[in-house]
Amino acid sequence: MSTLPVFGIGILLMGSWFLGKMAAGFHLPSITGFILAGMLLGPGMLGMVHSDLNHELGIITEVTLAVIALEIGSEFSAAKLRRTGRPVIIITAVQLLATFLAVTLAMYFSGIAGLPMAAILASIATATAPAATVAIVRELKARGPFVDHLYGIVALDDAGCVLIFSLVAALTGRALGGAEIGAGTALLQGLCEIVGSLALGVAVGLGLRLLTGRNSKSNEIYITTLGLLCIMAAVASVTGFSSLLAGMAAGAVLTNSPGGSRRVVKTLEQISPPMYAAFFAIAGCELDPGCLFRGGILLMGLVFILARAVGKYFGVRLGARFAGSHPLIRRYLGLAMLPQAGVAIGLALYIQSSPIAAGNPELAATIVNVTLFSVFVNEIAGPPASRYALIRGANL
Repeated sequence: MSTLPVFGIGILLMGSWFLGKMAAGFHLPSITGFILAGMLLGPGMLGMVHSDLNHELGIITEVTLAVIALEIGSEFSAAKLRRTGRPVIIITAVQLLATFLAVTLAMYFSGIAGLPMAAILASIATATAPAATVAIVRELKARGPFVDHLYGIVALDDAGCVLIFSLVAALTGRALGGAEIGAGTALLQGLCEIVGSLALGVAVGLGLRLLTGRNSKSNEIYITTLGLLCIMAAVASVTGFSSLLAGMAAGAVLTNSPGGSRRVVKTLEQISPPMYAAFFAIAGCELDPGCLFRGGILLMGLVFILARAVGKYFGVRLGARFAGSHPLIRRYLGLAMLPQAGVAIGLALYIQSSPIAAGNPELAATIVNVTLFSVFVNEIAGPPASRYALIRGANL
């Protein structure tokens, strides 16, 4: 039965329910239990969910990410952007630069990696995990300026990460054994991906606005919203656009249209709990505890994780000081930036399928393993840190 998708979904949901309640009993976020359930039931441990199922269950991941992105985008009302836009841009830029520099310098000066490889890993380190953020915000029912800042930074972080990674991969490609790409070409490719993603999201948002008017019933909103989000995810996959950026743009279009988007988001909240549980459990299935024991990965991973945490936390703190943000934002917002998942894995796998891997497959495998180790640790330790930050920061 472990090879059947329907069994995989069923056992992951039941495991998520059980370990989610256990996590709550220890005052941990439910998603920590969901991730642990996937890791325990997955191929790396008990094997009750077959390794081949990860690909077959990918549709759940894609649809859930689209829903998460739509919810983040729905928080970008014009009024909030006028109030938080400048601070969010400043904090995002500073923490991206701080994280990149912290990881590059730590990996290079510790002698663990050469400068090109350190820069590639540092560009991957800038990515965060919007899914964990949204799940914890929803669980705590948190609102207010702290959440507005967090949503804004997580959204911009994805776009900034794409640009940094594109430039670094181009500049280091030759040194790492891959084909050399001009920095200008890499920047243009990154910008095209961002602009194309946003354009796709605007089109989907306008379609949702047209199909989910005031007179639409809840069942009609379910059908049309999920239908368009699935189409959006498919188009993004084929074109190489970011479904996260597209979903955020769609949510922003909705929330700034007459009538707003709250009805669409509220309707989706009725079906999202099992989607979230399955999403994080599937992510847990992909975490392999065995990566801890692959040559040199443990030491490299620890340096990577610590340097990334320092860069994220103090980068946010410094950026918030420059922006004149509230002391609670300066003190706690950086802790909510620690979770790391899909975007980082996607960038690492891109390296594995790029000319760099063809010229130096061992180096590409090391980058993937270090990234997976970081995701493994940050997906377990990051959500409790985010929950603590949201509880403290929500007092703002």
